[in-house]
Amino acid sequence: GILRHPLQKHWNRPSMPNTAAALDLLLLPTWLVPVEPAGVVLKDHALGIRDGRIVFIGPRSAALKLNASEVRELPDILLSPGLINAHGHAAMTLFRGLADDLPLMTWLENHIWPAEAKWVDEDFVRDGTDLAIAEQIKGGITCFSDMYFFPKVATERVHKSGIRAQIAIPILDFPIPGASTADEAIRQGIELFGDLKHHDRIKVTFGPHAPYTVGDENLEKIRVIAEELDASIHMHVHETAFEVQQSIEQRGERPLARLARLGLLGPRFQAVHMTQISEEDLALLVESNTSVIHCPESNLKLASGFCPVERLWQAGVNVAVGTDGSASNNDLDLLGETRTAALLAKAVAGSATALDAHRALRMATLNGARALGIEAEVGSLELGKAADMVAFDLSGLAQQPVYDPVSQLIYATGRDSVKHLWVAGQQLLDDRRLTRLDEQQLIAIAKAWGQRISGRYES
Repeated sequence: GILRHPLQKHWNRPSMPNTAAALDLLLLPTWLVPVEPAGVVLKDHALGIRDGRIVFIGPRSAALKLNASEVRELPDILLSPGLINAHGHAAMTLFRGLADDLPLMTWLENHIWPAEAKWVDEDFVRDGTDLAIAEQIKGGITCFSDMYFFPKVATERVHKSGIRAQIAIPILDFPIPGASTADEAIRQGIELFGDLKHHDRIKVTFGPHAPYTVGDENLEKIRVIAEELDASIHMHVHETAFEVQQSIEQRGERPLARLARLGLLGPRFQAVHMTQISEEDLALLVESNTSVIHCPESNLKLASGFCPVERLWQAGVNVAVGTDGSASNNDLDLLGETRTAALLAKAVAGSATALDAHRALRMATLNGARALGIEAEVGSLELGKAADMVAFDLSGLAQQPVYDPVSQLIYATGRDSVKHLWVAGQQLLDDRRLTRLDEQQLIAIAKAWGQRISGRYES
């Protein structure tokens, strides 16, 4: 199961750091999976970090001659790039399990939107985002995309926690918590974008909610601003057959065709869900180089449909993976999501070779980075990139024996195997313990919100 890649000998050469300058950290895992080049598993290799960046990847024997402030042996560990959750609504973690087993529009209109109108304020977003960040770190996620109300509050929580994130400013044609008009939301977005454009871990994008909640006039404004700022656009598109049908009846065109006509599609556009894809839709995605973000478990739970991942992949479309919010999933488990994506891709394509384990891991790492426009910085373990990494423990009973560690990770391993996690070289999870967040305090706060929302204590 260990593949030797022709590039392997080449990357060991330039990666020899100046040995006079000590490494901050040298990691010695059993398996190192860089993701780029594709399909490679390096056995008995090491990875060295200095100033938050990867400066050495090479054989263990060469690594042990280097000067390092800290050396960590990681037996039975698969070291991979950190997982990237390319779509979610972090603060909605406080609505986890509130209205289950309902179709999308019933769930939204009769349950979620009324609950949001009643409960969502800055405190809700602060506490819900902290809970989501902690859950994601413990599950191997080093970067997540968030689209929710009071985005400035979310950026403050991300900054404090040490995780990496894309914050999409939610924009709808009607009032939302924190913004009474679309113009106000756009204005807040421009301001936040300016404030954070030099932040090394936070990227601000624009998040028109969906084609059925944002009209042409606001979409055109968003397109112009995104072009001027070189910002991304993150949007729910073709989530259900009903949405597509309604658009054809009301506007005479499919939502994706409308977005193409308005000039929104392109390499900076992130189309979330895409369960309904015609030949024309596929041509538009390919031609515009738009990324698709696949949220299989939310789509399954809401019976929204199936994104044809293998068809997209074979056509050359960049497909990333997201959990969606905990209110419709009900967890932020990207490793589990990736397994579901791999299994579902095979069923949908009618082919057992569709989305193999190595490509599934790539979808959850480098493809996510590509979709968010940060692939130069993260998504693979390569020299010069930020040291965003996760250590999966494959020593357990359920992982034995290990023939191909990547197959074992995707098909036989749960997020409870996540042992350590680093973002930009900073360790946020050490031996399964959060280093910056207080887990017991977060649980207590979440329980208190649950009691208030379920009406056990009137406030």
